[in-house]
Amino acid sequence: MHEWALAEAVVAAASEVAEKEHLKEVAEVRIKVGELQHIDSEIFRFALEQLKTAKLKKAKFTLEAAKALLQCRSCNNKWFFSEEKLDPNMIEAIHFVPEIAHTYIKCPRCGSPDFEVVEGRGVWLDSIRGAK
Repeated sequence: MHEWALAEAVVAAASEVAEKEHLKEVAEVRIKVGELQHIDSEIFRFALEQLKTAKLKKAKFTLEAAKALLQCRSCNNKWFFSEEKLDPNMIEAIHFVPEIAHTYIKCPRCGSPDFEVVEGRGVWLDSIRGAK
């Protein structure tokens, strides 16, 4: 399950930032999750709680979704991804093999399947709040 690997990376990064910022205790870790990352947030939250380090013992993990912004390579049109236009089988296929998205998603302006994901993939630390 990649949720555990992602949680391990987040905990390690948050611990490193806390150390660098000389925080004695971390109160909150805000995490952005790209809409196209497709993680099981319950498993991810559970993993975060299980992997907490001493400085993160009392930390609250807050997850926030980051919308996926796509840009057509043919006409430069930018648009936000919407799962509403896809059936569940397409969504599941994209979840397991993200590169297959080009089969199902087309530019709304010109119809090209040649686009890049500008924003909305990955998991990253948005902020860390704690006491020095």
